Amino acid sequence: MPGIFITGTDTGIGKTFVTVAMINALRAQGVRVAGMKPVGSGADRINGKLYNEDALLIKQAMGTSVDYDLINPYCFAPPVSPHIAAQQAGVEIRPAKIQQHFQQLEQTFDLVLVEGVGGWLAPLSNELTVADLAKQLCLPVIMVVGIRLGCLNHASLTAAAIRDSGMNFAGWIANDVQQDTQSAGEQLAYLRHRLRTPPLFEIKHHTTISSSTEDEQKQICLQLQNLILNVETNAQ
Repeated sequence: MPGIFITGTDTGIGKTFVTVAMINALRAQGVRVAGMKPVGSGADRINGKLYNEDALLIKQAMGTSVDYDLINPYCFAPPVSPHIAAQQAGVEIRPAKIQQHFQQLEQTFDLVLVEGVGGWLAPLSNELTVADLAKQLCLPVIMVVGIRLGCLNHASLTAAAIRDSGMNFAGWIANDVQQDTQSAGEQLAYLRHRLRTPPLFEIKHHTTISSSTEDEQKQICLQLQNLILNVETNAQ
C-alpha cells in the first residue's frame, strides 16, 4: 500500500494536525513518509508565490527538501470552497495532475499521506468532489472525527458515504479538537458502536502539534503499521 487518503467529517476538525502527527510518529520510527495537500484554499503570498499554511506544516514535518509544488499542486488565496477559489482563479483542478505528483513522491518515500480538503463530498468543481479524487488515487481512506457537538451525525454520514462509494474505509481517528468537550466519552462510545470499529487512535487536545509525547507517537506508529499490514494482507 503506497499511501493513505485522509478525509474528515468537516473542515476545521484537525486533518492537518492528524496528518502531521502521523508523519512525526512514522518518521520517529524510521519510516520514510511524505505528505500531500493536493488542494489548499486560503494562502499567503510570500515573495510572489502562494503558500498554504497546512501544506507548509506538512512539508516541515517531512523534514526534506521536496519541492513545495509537489506537495501542494493547487493553491488558492481566498479561504473559500475549492471549487469557488478555482473558478475565481480560472483554474481547473485535475485529478490526473495530482496523481502524477503522488506517483513522484511514491518513488522516493515508503508511504504517502494525502490530506483532502474540507469533507468527503467537498466540491473541487461543479462535477468533481474530494471523493472523486480519492477514487482516482485508489487509496484506503482514514476518517478524522473532530470530537465536538454534532460529530455523531457528521461521522455517521461520512463513514456511510465512504463505504457506499466502494472505497476501503480503513478506520477512523478521534481528534479532541476542543478541550473538555462535554460528553466526549459518551460520544466516543457511540461512534465505536455506530462505526462498528474502535478508533485507530485518539489524539488528546493539544495546543500545538509538537506537544504530542514520544509514547503517543509510538502508539500512532504502531496502529498505522498494523493498519498497513492489514490492508496489504486483505489485498492479497
